[in-house]
Amino acid sequence: MNKGIITAIATIGLAQFLKIPIKQAKTGVWDWGTFNDSGGMPSSHSAGVTSLATYVALDRGVSTIDFALASIFGMIVMYDAQGVRRQAGELTIAVNEIDEEVERLQGQEDHHYHDNKEKRLKEMLGHQPEEVIAGALLGVVTGTIAHFLTNK
Repeated sequence: MNKGIITAIATIGLAQFLKIPIKQAKTGVWDWGTFNDSGGMPSSHSAGVTSLATYVALDRGVSTIDFALASIFGMIVMYDAQGVRRQAGELTIAVNEIDEEVERLQGQEDHHYHDNKEKRLKEMLGHQPEEVIAGALLGVVTGTIAHFLTNK
């Protein structure tokens, strides 16, 4: 079995799980559906790619092509998570607000159609920089732990 892949997948799962108590601390509500959501604290994308890069660095060394690939791949993923995907999420918020405003301007009665989350476009796509950093720190920790646990 590929220990690097297992490390990254386990870290992604851990990051997704950690979103549940973090959201509960902020909102006071346990929402187990948060496990399947994109966005939020910490970034599971950042955690997964950083754990892989950390594991590879400790296992193969930082001067290897393996580490170079994992690192560049990780940087692209983290940039995308807080850049392109975040902008798409912000654009979606604007589209949802415009749709509601158009109905108000047409004089339509508010049937709270847009209050139903399933009817709105998904707004939580990307990450704030602190969510990406938290995910990266989690990845360094889990990648290091995995390396020492699997290479006794």
